[in-house]
Amino acid sequence: MKKLALHWKILLGMLLGVIVGILMSSFDGGKELVQDWVKPFGAIFINSLKLIAIPLILAALIKGVSDLKDISKLSAMGGRTIGIYIVTTVVAVSIGLLLVNIVNPGRSISETTRMEMVENYSGNTAKYKEASELKKEQGPLQALQDLVPQNIFAAATSNRNMLQVIFFAVFFGVGLILIPEEKGKTVKSFFDGFNEVILKMVDLIMLAAPYGVFALLAALVAESPSLDLFKALGWYALTVVGGLLIMIVFYNTLVFLFTKKKPKFFMNGISPAQLLAFSTSSSAATLPVTMERVTEHLGVEEEVSSFVLPVGATINMDGTSLYQAVAAVFIAQAFGMDLTLGTQLGIIATATLASIGSAAVPGAGMVMLVGVLGYAGIPEAGLALIFAIDRPLDMCRTVVNVTGDAAVSMMVAKSVDKLGEPHVKNWDDNYEVK
Repeated sequence: MKKLALHWKILLGMLLGVIVGILMSSFDGGKELVQDWVKPFGAIFINSLKLIAIPLILAALIKGVSDLKDISKLSAMGGRTIGIYIVTTVVAVSIGLLLVNIVNPGRSISETTRMEMVENYSGNTAKYKEASELKKEQGPLQALQDLVPQNIFAAATSNRNMLQVIFFAVFFGVGLILIPEEKGKTVKSFFDGFNEVILKMVDLIMLAAPYGVFALLAALVAESPSLDLFKALGWYALTVVGGLLIMIVFYNTLVFLFTKKKPKFFMNGISPAQLLAFSTSSSAATLPVTMERVTEHLGVEEEVSSFVLPVGATINMDGTSLYQAVAAVFIAQAFGMDLTLGTQLGIIATATLASIGSAAVPGAGMVMLVGVLGYAGIPEAGLALIFAIDRPLDMCRTVVNVTGDAAVSMMVAKSVDKLGEPHVKNWDDNYEVK
């Protein structure tokens, strides 16, 4: 197994995880065995990635901003980054709405199946509805207020406060630029070294990636609901996945048009991060690997990747936004509702704005979806319709989120002349401790 490239090891781990999950769920006590003795290793792997997410963002952003040595460069890069992210999100939501109106997956759900799923998942519906209600009670500028932390140490205790950590890191980096270079030399050297240590920790953690994804997939398959529910929602799932595949093609097209890099180059470079995103369903947990792949294998200079990718992991949720559009119309169709063109255009705006600042963790899209449903007047109890297959689709949409971040980083790097040759010439290299 040592001679295999990392992405093949991860794929093998995923395949074995699915096989073991199916086998263990076929006899009494197998599910519990996986939950007790296999699933914890997957949780440990995810925790190890989340462990370094905040330190990575602090080190990488402070280093990246201070490396610019000029405030005007930061302003130009930030404007382009956010602008491109917003455009790709609008495109993603539009694609989702177009597909769901063509396929009409909600019309195929029977009343019996709908009632069964509402009954099974009513508890989860209430939980996400409660979380959404808390957001509704907040004022229109609450998101802006939440951007500035009262205490950076408190903010750094949770990955859900990613925007606050990013704000502090950028603010700190700007301060480092504005003081005389000789006075900031020691601080900058510290964060340069700190960043190198964190990146080496990423290499160490990735040695365990095949085993981590094996545990995650085995547990997911063993805990899956009955196959009847998956069959009832097959068209819905195909609609979402079809839209996500179109987004992957869209990203490759953008990369080729802006950077002249071929799709094979881009996909080979980012594939380990995509596989990890699929396994963890978390852009935040995948961020360390995404940064390593983009910098070392796609040729984006670190001062760009260390700014664009952390921001993207927080505000660029193209896959999640596309899923929200499909899910909202799907639920409306299942309840026999016909949404007007104006309402669906409103869904584009709502889903785009909801994606900004959402937590880059599993399940965050479900909370965001409640707000979209509320805007469109769609019964929130309809959330129960999609719980059965939400986790597999969450895995798929996280792949698109991560791919979009990587594509935008290449485009921004090209626009500021910071896109060079990959540091690692062979994209099939292994992660090894040297």
